[in-house]
Parts: sequence; C-alpha cells; structure tokens
Amino acid sequence: MIAMLLILGIFLAVIFFAVVIYNKLIRLRNTVKSSWSDIDVQLKKRYDLVPNLVETVRGYASHEKSVFEKVTEARSFAMRASSPAEKTQTENMLRETLKTLFAVAEAYPELKANANFMQLQSQLKELEDNIEYSRRYYNAVVRDFNILIESFPSNIIASMFAFKQEEFFELEAPEIEKKPVKVSFS
Repeated sequence: MIAMLLILGIFLAVIFFAVVIYNKLIRLRNTVKSSWSDIDVQLKKRYDLVPNLVETVRGYASHEKSVFEKVTEARSFAMRASSPAEKTQTENMLRETLKTLFAVAEAYPELKANANFMQLQSQLKELEDNIEYSRRYYNAVVRDFNILIESFPSNIIASMFAFKQEEFFELEAPEIEKKPVKVSFS
C-alpha cells in the first residue's frame, strides 16, 4: 500500500512538473509573439513618418529624385517583410537609404533649420530609440525561450509538444556593425 502511494506520488509530481514546464513554455512563446508585435508597431510608426520626411526634403531638394525613389522603395520592402531575418535585411536597407536622405538634407541649411523637418527628425530619433529597445527586449525573451527549449528536462516537454526555437533579430552584417567608429578632428 505504501509503495503504491509512493509511486502515485512520484507520478503526480512528474505530471505537475510537466504542466509547470509546459505553461512556462506557453508563457514565453506568447511573450515572444507580443514583443515581436511591439517591434512591428514601432516600425509601422517609422514607416508612417518616412513619407513626411521625404516630402519635406523634396520641397527643398526636388532634383534629388533618385534618393526619394530609393527611400520609398526601401520602405515598401521593409513593410512587406515578416520574419525576423527578412525584417533585419529590409530594415538595414531602409536605414541606409534614410542616411542618404539626411546626407542630402545636410546640403540645405534652410531645410535643416525648418521647424517641421527638425520635428520629424526628432520623432525619427525617438522611434529609432524605441525600436532598439523593442529589439533588445525581443531578443532577451527569445533567448530565455530558446534556453528553456534546449535545457533538460524542459527539452523533453518542448519536443513532445513541438516547440521550436525562435529567430533572433540580429545585425545583418555584424562584422561591419562591430567595427569601431573612426573619429577625426582634422
């Protein structure tokens, strides 16, 4: 009788432990989805801001047509991307075209002094900071989720219920991004 109760107790403990791990996996998977959604919201705000920036710069530098087309095309690609890998690639492309747009703006002092342009530039900087924060949070949650999937004994529960690792939102070209910035005062 005692042996039977002991076996039943161990069985119930294993079941309870499996349920706890399963619920933790579900919670982390939903947090990954939620944090990815937060990135999408921030990116959508940026996508909505880009046409205003382009139109403001176009008012001062209408002959820079190729720059405007590249920014518009990059924005369009970025809006269609869905996976973290696709988003990373298209976001890097958009960021590079925005750098070109701001380089054009540098050539027009009256544009740089324009209150509307300054406000849009400030909004873009704030959005970039929010996007970076959202990416960090997403990657932290993905890290925790992936660790749980790979760790014993939770990896057994994860494989039983087909939990798959999530992708990180990584730099497209880490070797370029990690190079030190050159500062020159000459």
